Amino acid sequence: MTRGHEHRKGFLRALLVGASLCLFALPAAAQGLVPPDFFTAPIDPASPTGVEADVLTFDARSNTIQASGGVVLKSSGYIVTGETLTYDRNANSVKMSGAVTVTDPSGNVMETTDLDITGGLKQAFFNALTITAYDGSRITADSADYDSVLQSIYNNASYAPCGECIDDKGRRIGWSVNASRIVHNSADNSVTLENSTLYLLGVPVAWVPYLWLPDLSESALSRAPRPTFSYNEKTGAGIGVSVNVYGNKWTDVWLSPKFFSRQGFLLGAEWVQRFDNGSFQVKASGLNQWDPGAFGTEVGNREWRGAIQTSGSFTPIETWEVGWSYTAFSDAAYLGDYELTTAKSSTNQVYATHVSEQTYFDIRLQQFNQLGNVTQASQDAQGANLPVTRFEHIIDLEDDMGRLAFEGHLRNVVRNADSATTVNGVPYVYGHQGTKTHATLQASWQKQIIADGGFVFTPYLGARADFSYYDGKSVLLPGEASLLSATPIAAIDVRYPLMASNGADVHIIEPIAQLVYRGSDRTMLGITNDDAQSFVFDDTNLFSYNRFSGYDRQETGLRANIGGRYQANFDNGSYLELIGGQSFQLAGANAFSTVDHANTGAGGGIGNDASYAVLGAYGSFTPGLTFGAKTQLDTSAWKLARFGAGASYSAEGYGATLDYRFIGANPSLGQLLDQHEVVGGLTIPVADYWSLKGSAAWDLSANSWLQVGGGVVYDDGYLTFGANAQRNGPTHTSPNSTSVLATFAIKAPAGLNLGYSGAVPTPGF
Repeated sequence: MTRGHEHRKGFLRALLVGASLCLFALPAAAQGLVPPDFFTAPIDPASPTGVEADVLTFDARSNTIQASGGVVLKSSGYIVTGETLTYDRNANSVKMSGAVTVTDPSGNVMETTDLDITGGLKQAFFNALTITAYDGSRITADSADYDSVLQSIYNNASYAPCGECIDDKGRRIGWSVNASRIVHNSADNSVTLENSTLYLLGVPVAWVPYLWLPDLSESALSRAPRPTFSYNEKTGAGIGVSVNVYGNKWTDVWLSPKFFSRQGFLLGAEWVQRFDNGSFQVKASGLNQWDPGAFGTEVGNREWRGAIQTSGSFTPIETWEVGWSYTAFSDAAYLGDYELTTAKSSTNQVYATHVSEQTYFDIRLQQFNQLGNVTQASQDAQGANLPVTRFEHIIDLEDDMGRLAFEGHLRNVVRNADSATTVNGVPYVYGHQGTKTHATLQASWQKQIIADGGFVFTPYLGARADFSYYDGKSVLLPGEASLLSATPIAAIDVRYPLMASNGADVHIIEPIAQLVYRGSDRTMLGITNDDAQSFVFDDTNLFSYNRFSGYDRQETGLRANIGGRYQANFDNGSYLELIGGQSFQLAGANAFSTVDHANTGAGGGIGNDASYAVLGAYGSFTPGLTFGAKTQLDTSAWKLARFGAGASYSAEGYGATLDYRFIGANPSLGQLLDQHEVVGGLTIPVADYWSLKGSAAWDLSANSWLQVGGGVVYDDGYLTFGANAQRNGPTHTSPNSTSVLATFAIKAPAGLNLGYSGAVPTPGF
């Protein structure tokens, strides 16, 4: 019953104050182990307070007041329930005995057998502690000691994102971590684990005697030591482990020894140094190969192999970041051969970047290296940016007068050899030997105007200045050359959006028309084209003022882009979007009919006065099913030039994907035959959390299979692992090869997702 008698008001006030202070004094900073907002939710001082209990007694001899039987204390959104609440007036302490439950305003629940608040509330002791967060994760400990100034100490503690990690059929799921002692430092949010063990499906799989983590809320488990296994015909079977040999708040030192049955002992080391405003790392590894001849004629056929890698980033002031990355190696194939990276290239660079609300500035010195069985001659064909600089600045004018934008770019490319190849008799030159400098500066103004009747006009005015210089050292493009050019730009975008709704479904039809003028007859402003080599005309760039991907090329003349967009959102959650149209060269030189040394734009469907018509369609008409399609249509001959379509379905564990791609023959690019490919995938649940996956790809043009694969995956929402094998056919880019892909990840409701997904080396067959 509720006790509200006047003579007990003094006790109740004292009790409420003491209990409330107890709750509010709990750790706000224990973010790694305790849910982020546990005991830190907003407090409403005006909210009602009260104590409910079956019996309230006063013992004059011991000077104690006790509430017992269904005790409920409510204060500022917190609810504490238990069997007995004792206020010791001599010791000035408040203690809740027996089974105690504390619920905070966010719904987090703490369960304990005793809650004892003493010593001026500087420490709180929790016995048989259990904290259940609102997301279902659970923390348990035999005891916990909290020092509000320094740290939380949990003894015989465990953390599990899946609560008890037992499903409704009594099976173990997910993962958990147990430790004899966990110490959380509230000053720097670091966590120390002693004698910690990682459990998967209730089975211990990894143990480490001591581990210091700078922040358990950020990739803590990714730093835990774990063994690695591999197999490769050239290196043999490999087994290794990464061990943290020294760690504190600022420094980590890791050793990563690994033994390969054919090549011997590889030693790797990593040093990570952290500062208040940044960090850097240095990694080194190497070995003396027992059997260099296993690599045959490849660059890895040498006795000593190794690499040094370093990177760092710092924030000297709030809006600036500076940093670097650098890799030096004995040979370009070392890192890949010994599974130290899956990358195909590396970038050596130093940089400085500034980002603010209206300004972006970035400057870099960059050297690009290929990784793999690459000779020095191939490395010489890689360009270096010495430097590359870009800045952007916008100004929103007052009185709704539009926006000014300023953009600049400088790229100085140095290349020691020509980068060239031939595809079915068609030459490609991706870069020329020598030094090329290209600087651009562009200024523009635009403003959106909504006129009577709903028409939307967006006028655009701008100008671009270019300076280029090339020293002419390539035999493919001999002769020194320079260029100084100015390009006026004017454009207008007109749209007329129309909306219809029946109260449930919404339809928007938006006709779009653009006129774009670039007053120059120079399409190659960089003299050599190093950064504008990729181009596909489709619905994503139909309404672009300049479709080239970089600064070395630009569109020219007067062009009209005509088309529209249709969007529909239906009451049942389904949707449909269509966007399409065509581009027309009305006057001046068509930049896409001027083919450069990289064949940019050749046969791309926009080199004629009337471009190919393009259409994109995307939508979903039933839950779990989505689709999309793109097409290019040559309207001069009403012939399909490109088409791609795909659909995916997912529901109740079942999944299916189907993709089709057609690219018409294009002899100007060295593509002599049509490409027809169809790819399908299927996922079938075979048991709770387990599913089988299969995939196949068929080359319709060659009437031959491209790839076939299959595998098995386990996923209970907290733990995922599986394997998938693939075999390539004779017309694949990597013909007649086999690969195995492995997946492993641990997850938590708060967003943690750590693991690995990638190729596993297998014997060739």
